[in-house]
Amino acid sequence: MGLARVALINKKFADAESLYQEVIQKYPDTGIAPAAVYWLGVTRYKKTKDHRELSKIVAELKQKFPNSPWNQRAIPWAS
Repeated sequence: MGLARVALINKKFADAESLYQEVIQKYPDTGIAPAAVYWLGVTRYKKTKDHRELSKIVAELKQKFPNSPWNQRAIPWAS
């Protein structure tokens, strides 16, 4: 997660996206997975400037991690 965050901050969106996806794949049933989904959505939005990426993340968080506090962080993106 740390390396992905650094990549995102440095606007290396492809690297960040790949690293967040790796976290989601390797640790799907852990507390870190919802955070990775959230930040993956932020990365995709920053890369594309397409607001639909944020809506997709809201839906994915609700579906896969309904009790995660990361849902609260994503509320402003709900359409």
